[in-house]
Amino acid sequence: MFDVNASLIRFWEKEFDIIKPKKNAKGNRLFTQQDIDSIALIHHYVKERRLTLEGARQKIKENRDDAEHTFQIVQSLKKVRAMLLEIKENIDE
Repeated sequence: MFDVNASLIRFWEKEFDIIKPKKNAKGNRLFTQQDIDSIALIHHYVKERRLTLEGARQKIKENRDDAEHTFQIVQSLKKVRAMLLEIKENIDE
């Protein structure tokens, strides 16, 4: 989903207290939608905006609502861009 190794997700789980998956009897992690949203937010700051872990942690801690809102706007804009590129391809054909 995020095109990263599972070990990176486990590392982020240790580094950020906002990711708290439940574990079943075998020890497999069961992520909730909130966990996935938190991972997406961390991925955005660390991989896309190139913040350090500490920078991402501070950004999320300072104002999580603003961080999530900004992330949602970016995601919406990416969807619009993809849609426009698809329309452009159809017009060019």
